[in-house]
Amino acid sequence: MVDPVTAPAADDAADAPVETLTIARLGARGDGIAEDGLPVPGALPGERVRVRRAGRIGALVAVEEASPERIAPFCPYYGACGGCAVQHLAPAPYAEWKRGTVAQALAQARVETELAPLLDAHGAGRRRITLHVREIEGRARAGLMAARSHALVPIAHCPITVPGLHRAPAVAEALAAPLGHGRKPLDVAATATEAGLDLDIRGHGAVSEGVRGVLTRLAGELDLARLSIHGDIVVERRPPLLGEGITRRGTPPGGFLQATEAGEAALTALVLEAMEGPKPRVKRAADLFCGSGPFALALAARGIEVHAAEGDAASITALTRAYRAAAGLSRITAETRDLFRRPLLGPELDALDAVVFDPPRAGAEAQARRLAESRVPLVVGVACDPGTFARDAAILIAGGYRLERVTPVDQFAWSSHVELVGVFRKDPRKGAPRTLRRPR
Repeated sequence: MVDPVTAPAADDAADAPVETLTIARLGARGDGIAEDGLPVPGALPGERVRVRRAGRIGALVAVEEASPERIAPFCPYYGACGGCAVQHLAPAPYAEWKRGTVAQALAQARVETELAPLLDAHGAGRRRITLHVREIEGRARAGLMAARSHALVPIAHCPITVPGLHRAPAVAEALAAPLGHGRKPLDVAATATEAGLDLDIRGHGAVSEGVRGVLTRLAGELDLARLSIHGDIVVERRPPLLGEGITRRGTPPGGFLQATEAGEAALTALVLEAMEGPKPRVKRAADLFCGSGPFALALAARGIEVHAAEGDAASITALTRAYRAAAGLSRITAETRDLFRRPLLGPELDALDAVVFDPPRAGAEAQARRLAESRVPLVVGVACDPGTFARDAAILIAGGYRLERVTPVDQFAWSSHVELVGVFRKDPRKGAPRTLRRPR
């Protein structure tokens, strides 16, 4: 018998009888799924485990017969913190499982395509983390939430982040002092930039000038690059820049960016590779849900004229500044646009040789429907949710596109999340000849 590596048994399972179950498979969330369908966090396929039922979840008591694929997790908080799901699974079956979650989503949507092997993009670690600050025993403590719980797990640092983020929990606790020491729940979005830590505090609301003054002083003592509250900059001591070369840019406080630097590089490389496919050469493209514009900047560096659209105005401002600061780029136009409510329409799309879209987890259904009706020869879909990607892919395929291949990209290592890139090409027999126009 081996000790379990899982979350502590739920309180409502403490009095439940212990059962012995056999684990049949690994579920989409990384839970072991017993033969009777019960999810058991921390269990692996083929194992015999002792559990207590806690509602619809099995609380792992012990592993009686361990899988040969079980390994020791490296994080001291694993099993308490809810961030990582499968540190106890060996690398080869881990990659197979994560690729399998993409394959399953595509199959459920009846989407057939070539599925590439999982691409490791963890790199040096995650460059952003959202910490939660709560009052515990009279003091502010920063950490992450337990799995399926609102209970805080205080941490000294998260081992899967880049070294620049290791001091973020201590910094968050220090900043909580003038904001009530965590008595009011705070969330602190921390990003490691080349200039140092960039922190955005959420949950407190507006603060007085006196508190802003204290926070400004603390930002200097803690050597922060920038400190903001709900996107309102308290102090910027150094520009918090990200990226390298052409894609070097700022980001708005708490703004979106890919979780790892290696992940951004991998996704960008896959987008650029798609642009170098069959002739004719891509001359005009759109980058939709563009964020601060890493894809747009990389495309413009390849001589492609880009129209970028994003619902967040601050991200468009960051992209515009990066474009103006760079040299040798093709033209980039950018607009703040809610693509869920106002997707690009036929005349705008038919002026393009290619479209890249990278929506949030909700996907890009409205835009996919307009693309399906369009004459755009090439569409590259970047997604962080296999399910919504598969839905959008089915829409494009119904409109005459062929999904050439999908590449899963693992920048959310040891979690159940996976990024992916899909390349779609329009069947040339679908639709009338295109008339190229300049995008608005």
